[in-house]
Amino acid sequence: MPDFEIRHCLQRKMKPMKKLNTPTRNTERGQSLMELAISLMVLLMILTGAVETSLALFQFVALRDAVQEGATYASINPTDTNGIKWRTIDAASDVLVLPMANIQITANGAACEGTHTVSGSPVRNSVTVVAAFDHVITFPFVAPMIGTDTVTLHGTVTNTILQPTCP
Repeated sequence: MPDFEIRHCLQRKMKPMKKLNTPTRNTERGQSLMELAISLMVLLMILTGAVETSLALFQFVALRDAVQEGATYASINPTDTNGIKWRTIDAASDVLVLPMANIQITANGAACEGTHTVSGSPVRNSVTVVAAFDHVITFPFVAPMIGTDTVTLHGTVTNTILQPTCP
C-alpha cells in the first residue's frame, strides 16, 4: 500500500480498505494456459492439413509427369500398350507405386500419324493416357475431417500421334 494511504488511515484510526475480489495471478496463469491449449490444437490441425495437402500435391505432380512421359512414348509407339504402361510406371517409380491396372490408354482415331473426321471436321489422330493413384491419408486428424482414408488422384494427357505415318 502506498505510504499516503497508511498515514491517512493512521490519522483517522481506520482500517485500510481490503481489495475487492480481483483475479489472482494463479487464475490468470490458468486462463492463459487454457487459451494456449485451445489455440495450439487449432494451429496443429491447420498445420497437419497443410502438410497432408502438400504430400497429395507432390504425388499428383509426380503422377502427372509420369502420365506425360507415357503419352510422349505413346505418340511414337501408339500400339505398344504394355510399353506405354511400363514407361508410365517407371517414370513414377521414384515417388509412387503405380499399379498397371490403374493405367488406361485410348487411341483417338487411327493409331498412326494423320487425321480422322469428327462431325465433318478433320481432327489429328491422338492417344490419351489416363492413370489413377490412391493417396493414403497419413495424419490421423485429417481423415475424419474429410470423411475418407484415401483420395484418388487422376492424371490425364492427350498427345498427337507422331509415328508411324498412315498409309
